[in-house]
Amino acid sequence: MNASLLAVEETALEGVLVLKPRRFGDARGWFSETWNEDRMREAGLDLSFTQDNQSFSAEIGTLRGLHFQTPPMAQNKLVRVLAGRILDVAVDLRRTSPTFARHVAVELSAENGLQLLVPKGFAHGFVTREPNTVVFYKVTAPYAPECDKGVAFDDPELAIDWGVTRKAAILSDKDKVQPHLSELSDFF
Repeated sequence: MNASLLAVEETALEGVLVLKPRRFGDARGWFSETWNEDRMREAGLDLSFTQDNQSFSAEIGTLRGLHFQTPPMAQNKLVRVLAGRILDVAVDLRRTSPTFARHVAVELSAENGLQLLVPKGFAHGFVTREPNTVVFYKVTAPYAPECDKGVAFDDPELAIDWGVTRKAAILSDKDKVQPHLSELSDFF
């Protein structure tokens, strides 16, 4: 992999990666290649994305997650921020993994250009840290309502510091009633 075009950094959870595409700047601004299938294959990331998703969150403290899809529609996700800033979180749901129930949290912003690769077997969520935040992510399987699952973002077993309390978090009705990790089946 040409390190001058893309930096790939491992996290504490195997398979969860931080990608930093290089930005080429001039008087007009900058340009960045955010996804190149050939370059990603060279880096060991052989992924076929089938759907792009984008969310807009008007308020600071908007929390989306923790979500995942079960097999056969489990998804790898590549997440980046187009405007604003988020704390992006991946939680290991693979019960046989030595890092089961552990998480990583990475700040992604339009300014830093970082991307988080969240593989199958992980729940994903984020909280906005700036108003008018736009998040864009690619997935390797289309949305499948019958496989759509979640886990409570504030599950004490996960001990995630979101920087926002449950009372202050702006949640969907669905995310207000997600089960705790101990209540989930073994999907992965």
